[in-house]
Amino acid sequence: MKNLFSNLKGDLFGGITAGIVALPLALAFGVSSGLGPSAGLYGAIFISFFAAIFGGTNTQISGPTAPMTAVSMVIIAGIIAINDGNVEKALPAILTVFLLGGIMQVGLGLLGLGKYIRYIPYPVVSGFMTAIGLIIIITQTLPTLGYYPKDDIEFVDQYKPQAEELILENILKEEAGEGILVLENFEETINRSNEITPESIQKEAQTLANSETKGALGALKVIPRALSNIVWLEFGLALATIFIIYGFKRITTVVPSTLVALLVVSGIAFAFDLNYKPIEQIPAGFPSLNFKIFTEFKLGSVTPYFFSALTLALLGAIDSLLTSVVADNMTKTKHSPNKELVGQGIGNSIAALFGGLPGAGATIRTVVNINSGGKTKLSGMMAGILLLFILLALGPIASKIPAAVLAGILITVGISVMDYKGLKAIPSLPKDIKIGPLKLSSEVVVMIVVMLLSTFWNLIYAVGIGLVIASLMFMKKMGDLTAERSDVKSLDEEKAWSDEIDFPKSLKEEVFIKHLKGPLFFGSTSEFQQLANQIPKTASTVIIRMGRMQYMDQSGLYTLEDVLIDLKKSNIIILFVGVLKQPRYMMERVDVIPDLIPEEHIFTTFDESLKWIKDNIKDTTTAIEEKK
Repeated sequence: MKNLFSNLKGDLFGGITAGIVALPLALAFGVSSGLGPSAGLYGAIFISFFAAIFGGTNTQISGPTAPMTAVSMVIIAGIIAINDGNVEKALPAILTVFLLGGIMQVGLGLLGLGKYIRYIPYPVVSGFMTAIGLIIIITQTLPTLGYYPKDDIEFVDQYKPQAEELILENILKEEAGEGILVLENFEETINRSNEITPESIQKEAQTLANSETKGALGALKVIPRALSNIVWLEFGLALATIFIIYGFKRITTVVPSTLVALLVVSGIAFAFDLNYKPIEQIPAGFPSLNFKIFTEFKLGSVTPYFFSALTLALLGAIDSLLTSVVADNMTKTKHSPNKELVGQGIGNSIAALFGGLPGAGATIRTVVNINSGGKTKLSGMMAGILLLFILLALGPIASKIPAAVLAGILITVGISVMDYKGLKAIPSLPKDIKIGPLKLSSEVVVMIVVMLLSTFWNLIYAVGIGLVIASLMFMKKMGDLTAERSDVKSLDEEKAWSDEIDFPKSLKEEVFIKHLKGPLFFGSTSEFQQLANQIPKTASTVIIRMGRMQYMDQSGLYTLEDVLIDLKKSNIIILFVGVLKQPRYMMERVDVIPDLIPEEHIFTTFDESLKWIKDNIKDTTTAIEEKK
């Protein structure tokens, strides 16, 4: 902090420029989340300011991002759905989940887990980011076409019978909660049934219609209807926004094309008094603390969303630290990952208290800040201050922005956030697994599974499933590779080692030698399991050479134990040669040594075991033939 004002001019210009870039995105993310433009703006203000103060990347500009908004959208929709579609009623639980996510991020930083975030597999991240892009594009298609399900009277009417049933069901639930028995108190039920008015049914039906079209799958279902009900003015505004965003970049990148599109298209719509749909009203004045988080907090209402909060924390951590790496490469500095997580967590926690969306380090805004001269934490703080000034001074004007303009902005965000690098690599990745007749790349399978599940089912569960599949495939791949190196062959494939060349030929029918090279673990046990069945009936002794087996895991240990038990049942003597420290420790823990293999049957060198063989094992085959 002592160098905070060492680059005053550059930081002021960098922070102001980054704040200008952040403004339209913050508003757009707020609208798409379901909490309104003010939630996006509040998130951008508080996260940018406090993450800059407490974070570990001097040039980082933070705020709501596409991935964080997409996950937040799922959480918001789920909580609103169980609160009768009432946003105000659901808000305390929603913000509590956001607060919990921020606190978890602080915890991740304090525990020093920042350096481990990079171990999340790339195919999972790639599939997730592509899904984020698809979700944004698909869901924003409706407002781009000027179609809003709750305003479609014919569509809403389909849900009126269901809405009436739902209202009555809620009345009965309320009575049950108050200890009122319907059978004993018809009058109370009749009085409460007066709540079922045409207005309440209409409102509930609108909520149901809106819920039915949430998410990518819901939007796809209703897109045909939207296409047949296009509002050409809204569609024109959205297309003009997209055209300016891409077109202005070809002229210059000094001025953010997103801001230019926002100002030009909104200005034209307002100046010509076009009959467009504006965004929700942005409350005037400084944001107020949402004390309902504390007064209406119920642990039971948030517990089901614990994993959602953890997902927000982890996703925010990944998003922020990836941006920190980009900033390091541009500024030739080194960020502090754990400090960065603490800063992001504090920013997200404070934003939640004021009703803001959660966010993370934003790559584009950070790059703009650096290119504009930002070098210290002051630049991130300035971005937050600028957005606060815009809120206080220009809130009423910002409320007149057309919703279609923000939809157009989000379409371009969705296109840019998709991982084209990962998609282009699909044909060239090695096909290392077989599913039925198809040979596929394990990385491609993980990427596609995460992408499809995230897009059409659940973002949060998709990431978890993707991590599990990626981990299992990685373990199998490592198991296969290590098994090859382990060289745990079947007995008939064994080749004599140099010190075994002079082994007495007369004893080769009675004594068999088994080599173990490399670790005996879950990926290399399959061949070894067949050892007992490979021993001929003429054998009386098996020498297991372990001098090159450095490691044994629990799977290997129990496989070895099962094989030894099978050999013992066949009255076969087992000798160990060259047992190393770790495998011996494992075998002693479960009493393989000395219960199955006594100390006198364990030898340091092969010569010692050979001497024992010569002294104790007779050539029974030759003896039988001589008797004949």
